[in-house]
Amino acid sequence: MTFLGLAGFLVYATVRIFVDTDYWVDAYHYLAPFYSPCLADSCVPGSSHFLGSPFPQLPSWMSPAMIILVLPGGFRATCYYYRKSYYRSFWLSPPACAVPDGHKKYTGETRFPLLVQNVHRYFFYAAVLVGAVLTYDATLSFHGKDGGFGIGLGTVILWLNVVLIWAYTLGCHSCRNIVGGRLTHFSKHPIRYWMWTQVGKLNKRHQLFAWLSMFSVVAADAYVWAVSAGMTDLRIFN
Repeated sequence: MTFLGLAGFLVYATVRIFVDTDYWVDAYHYLAPFYSPCLADSCVPGSSHFLGSPFPQLPSWMSPAMIILVLPGGFRATCYYYRKSYYRSFWLSPPACAVPDGHKKYTGETRFPLLVQNVHRYFFYAAVLVGAVLTYDATLSFHGKDGGFGIGLGTVILWLNVVLIWAYTLGCHSCRNIVGGRLTHFSKHPIRYWMWTQVGKLNKRHQLFAWLSMFSVVAADAYVWAVSAGMTDLRIFN
């Protein structure tokens, strides 16, 4: 089941980054998460509302999603939970605790390319930036047909995705270490101790939020894709 879930996400992501259309709904300001922020001159007009277009016109085979997905993709690929899940389900290395490794020789993460997993903390900083951008996008989705305030099903889905993305990101083991690590006495740092305990609550459910946020980002992206392609958005207000 883990193999199928992760493989399904990879298949969708691969297809999506090559589609390079239907990621912006101008009427409601919906921007698909896989294309946020849109950073190239080849982006659909209006979709580069936050950071502009620092990259020039991209080649026909390349989409803006290929640029931005390096950051959240790198964060998830180096995540402690995801490492455990795909090591076991894809490589059988090892298939489970106290079970012999599926390979003749086990080197863990001491050699290239798995040695690169140690950059996870730096991808965490990038993931915080991506989460902030997605929050901004979700805020802009409160847009009605007449240009005023409005709420649609897409608004709800984008905000649900943002909440789950933040729950997964802030529950990261690196975040827990950043806010509460390198301290000798918690009693002398009550604010950091409080932050550490709050992150710890999310960390206990890190596996759950890893899956929920993965499904939510696909659902949000697919919904914007569908609405941009012509499906009617269910309007709650305006």
